[in-house]
Amino acid sequence: MEWNDLTEGAKAVLEQTRNMKNDQIQIVEFEVGFKHEYGEGDKAYTVSIQEEDYQNLKQFTKENEYGEKYHMARNKNVVKIILLENGKIPDNLSEFPVFRQYKFEYVQKQEEAKKAEQEAAEEAESYQSESDE
Repeated sequence: MEWNDLTEGAKAVLEQTRNMKNDQIQIVEFEVGFKHEYGEGDKAYTVSIQEEDYQNLKQFTKENEYGEKYHMARNKNVVKIILLENGKIPDNLSEFPVFRQYKFEYVQKQEEAKKAEQEAAEEAESYQSESDE
């Protein structure tokens, strides 16, 4: 199976399994059924990971043309995938951070944190305006 055979959702996940700057392996966690728009304006794009994408990933991780080995584990609708070095699961797997999360819960927490940050900035701005008077 080659890269061109992958669905867009599968590509979105696999692109995040390796940090190209320092070739570090990264864990990607995603929720089957996830769909979210990132960015704004001309730079906006949607990441959608559906059951078809999961099945596509499952096939790719078992039979890809590049000799890469992956470990993928699914618990209900949450899946974790990691690119393996030397074809082995690291002993210290729990020490690897989850690099990217395509999960509804994660997006919601990020949005809540951003909103709280904006409110705090507005409150500080309002306080500054009052003290200037």
